[in-house]
Amino acid sequence: MNDYPAARRAVPAPFLHRPFRLLFTTRVASNTANQMQAVAVGWLIYDLTGSALALGLIGLVQFLPPLALTLLAGQMIDRHSRRLILNCCYVVEFAVSASLLVLVTTVDHPVRPIFALLFVNAVARTFEGPALQSLVASTVPREILMPAVSLHASAGKMSQLVGPALGGLLYAFGAGVDFGLCACLIAIAGVASARLPVPPLATERPKVTWTTIIAGLRFIRNEPVVLGAMSLDLVATLFGGVVALLPIFARDILQINSWGFGLLRAAPATGAVIVASVLARKPVRRAAGPIMFVSVAAYGVATIAFGLSGRTSWSLAMLLLLGAADMLSTVIRQSLIQFATPNEVRGRVFAVNALFVNCASQIGMFESGITANWFGAVGSAVLGGVVVLAVVVIWAWHFSALRRVERPDYFQRV
Repeated sequence: MNDYPAARRAVPAPFLHRPFRLLFTTRVASNTANQMQAVAVGWLIYDLTGSALALGLIGLVQFLPPLALTLLAGQMIDRHSRRLILNCCYVVEFAVSASLLVLVTTVDHPVRPIFALLFVNAVARTFEGPALQSLVASTVPREILMPAVSLHASAGKMSQLVGPALGGLLYAFGAGVDFGLCACLIAIAGVASARLPVPPLATERPKVTWTTIIAGLRFIRNEPVVLGAMSLDLVATLFGGVVALLPIFARDILQINSWGFGLLRAAPATGAVIVASVLARKPVRRAAGPIMFVSVAAYGVATIAFGLSGRTSWSLAMLLLLGAADMLSTVIRQSLIQFATPNEVRGRVFAVNALFVNCASQIGMFESGITANWFGAVGSAVLGGVVVLAVVVIWAWHFSALRRVERPDYFQRV
C-alpha cells in the first residue's frame, strides 16, 4: 500500500486490491441483473395474466427457497470452495436469464415456465448471497476491511438505483431485451468471480450433522454483540419500512405522477450510496455501538417525519435521511459480523443474516399493508417509526455489550 501514495489518495484503498475489484464487479453486475429481471418479470406476468395474485406469487415463489435452504447453503459455503459455489450459481442464473429470453420470444403464454425458472433462480441466489459476503474478508487486508464492507454494501444500493430504471426503460423494446442484457450481466459476474483467488479451505471439514448445520445460529446466539446487531436491524426493518406504502403516498397524499414515484423509490438508495461513499474513506473508528443505535433512531425519526409530511421536497429529504441512516447501521453491523465471525463458520452466519434481512423485508411489506389498511398510510408510517424508537430503547438496555462497542474490529478475528 505504501508504494502507491498517489493512487491511494485518488481511490478508496480497497480498490487498490485486485480481488476486491473483482468481487465488487461481481456484485454490481449480478445485483443489477437481478433488479432488472425483477422489473421485467413483474411487468411481463401482469401483461400476461392481469392478475394481482400472480404478482404476489412471484414473491412467494422466490421466498420459499431461502426459507428452506438457508442453513444448508451456509453449511456448503463453509465446506467447499466459495468461489466454485459462486461460479455454479452464475451458471444457473445465466441459464435462467437465457431461458426467459427464449420463452418470451418463442412461447405465447409462458406463465408456468416463468414461475419454474424464478424458483430455480431463487435457489441459486440463496447460495450466491452468503458466498459473496463470506468472500469480502479474503479480498483485502484486515486494516481496510471496514471501507471494503462499505463499498460492498454500496454496490448493492447502486444496483437498486440503476437496475429498476434500466429494466423499465428497456422493457419498452420488449421483455426479451431485458432478459438478454440480464444474461450478459450475469456472464460478466461469472467471469469476474472465476478470476477471484481461491480462498483457503478449512484444514478440517467436520461431518455434516444437525449440529454443524445450525452452527451459525448457535454462534449468533452466543455472541451478544452479533445477536443484538442482527436482531436490531431485523426488527427495525420489519416495522419501519415504508417502501410498500410509496405508491399510496405518491398518488393520494403527495399527488405526484409516476415519475415522482420513481424519485421516491430512488431517494433511500441515493442516501445510502452517499453514506457508503463517505464511510469507504472515513470508516467508523470510535463509538461504533452508540452510533449504530443513533442511526437506527434516526431511521425511526425519518420514518415518522416522512409519514407526517405533505410536501414532496420534505418527503424526499426524509427518504434520503432514512436511506443514509439505514446504510450507516448496515455497515457497522456487517463490519461487526465480519470481524466477529471465524472464517470456518462465516458462510453459515451470513446465510442466517441473509435470511433475517430477506424475511424482515418481505414480512415488513406485508405488515405495512395491513397497518395501512387499519390506520391509513400516514398512521402506518408513524406507528412504524414509533415502534423503531421503542426498539432502540429496549435493545440499548438489553444488549449493553453492543452499546459499549467502540470499534467494529474489536474482535480481531479476521
